[in-house]
Amino acid sequence: MSPAILNLRFPFSLTNDQENAITAWIKNGYKGSIIYSTGTGKTEIAFECARRAAINNRLFFKKDNNMNHNGFRILFLVPRIILIEQNVERLVRYNIDKESIGAFFGEKKNEREITISTYQSVINNHILIKNSDMVILDEVHFISNTAFSYTNLFKIIKEDPKKMILGLTATINELDPKYQEIIKTIPPVRRYLIKEAVDDGRLAKPEIISIEVSLTNEEKDTYDKTSELIRNISYKLNAYEPSIITKILYQGGIRSKYAKEWFSQVRIRKDLLNSSQNKLEKAVQIIKKHHHEKSMIFSETIDSISKLKTILEKKSIPSEIIHSKIKIKERKAILEKWGKDFFPLLSVHTLEIGYDIPQVGIAIILSNTSNINQIAQRIGRVIRKTEAKDKALIYVIHVKETRDNKIVKMVDKAVGKKSERLFKKTSTQTKITDNFK
Repeated sequence: MSPAILNLRFPFSLTNDQENAITAWIKNGYKGSIIYSTGTGKTEIAFECARRAAINNRLFFKKDNNMNHNGFRILFLVPRIILIEQNVERLVRYNIDKESIGAFFGEKKNEREITISTYQSVINNHILIKNSDMVILDEVHFISNTAFSYTNLFKIIKEDPKKMILGLTATINELDPKYQEIIKTIPPVRRYLIKEAVDDGRLAKPEIISIEVSLTNEEKDTYDKTSELIRNISYKLNAYEPSIITKILYQGGIRSKYAKEWFSQVRIRKDLLNSSQNKLEKAVQIIKKHHHEKSMIFSETIDSISKLKTILEKKSIPSEIIHSKIKIKERKAILEKWGKDFFPLLSVHTLEIGYDIPQVGIAIILSNTSNINQIAQRIGRVIRKTEAKDKALIYVIHVKETRDNKIVKMVDKAVGKKSERLFKKTSTQTKITDNFK
């Protein structure tokens, strides 16, 4: 019997950028990371890398006259359970026998020639790693130096120098110390980010529309009060970075109490910015403007997105919420009704990773974040190109004269902007048109 992955057949031809990624990974000794924008086919790159790795594996054993080694065991690790089923379905669609594919999570523990599991599930099942010839790490930035259990997984993966390792991510800060181990062990072998993919016509052109709103008087009082408390506590602790204050939090004593209060005030300020009245009202205006178009609205908290849903209901605008507490079957049902029974889909993180939803071309970002991976994923949800879509609208609603102002620069960074921007200002809106020509 031949390795199952050798049956892989795509109903399309791989693009030049995908072929370049595969070649680069093979040339680096079947080890390395591929940093490719969301929507450029990272999963297909991974499958084809695995197929060619299996061919090389068979040739190696044939040369050594060890023809008893017929299998080629692949472990595909993903950050969320929903992505296991998506990858199983995709492999079957690409001509892989379902009996050769195992799903390993929760009560389902089926190890097969191709096993798909989550990082969390493998933490206590290291044997899956040891049994594999190749490990594919989807969203590899999840394994960082800040997550001890995940870092331990990475060490186990590296124990066998012959093991083939492929990391996949849409973006990763190569200068950030927490990713140092990833960059050192499986260095980036090929990059293909949003700017390049848009220039090549692989992704729809993102049109970023920055909208500035104000806090109400009551909200401004709360914002100023929490900001002052945060500054005072930071001064007392002589610490200003969350990572340092986190360490103080676990040390005990009076400083620990100050650290706890610091995080409490940061949370209050963050919640305020996520769900400020004018920000939510502006989002409603945009949704009404695109009332018969599928749109995605991203926020940081369930509370803020629930408030938006309530406002929409009062205006007789149906919408649905998807977040991590929504069960998989319910998520599927919601997605099937999207664009039929309702058009605005409200998301808290859940749709930022792995979902293939090419039909949507409108995103509304309500929340501030310093996580460039998160921003790139959100933008990536709406810039997948189709025959009917060559551009996407990305509305960034932020509160002026607050920490929210950083979000526009972060979005610029995520799309790789180096060219000039064209500004059109009104009293409430700045429209930024990206010149990708």
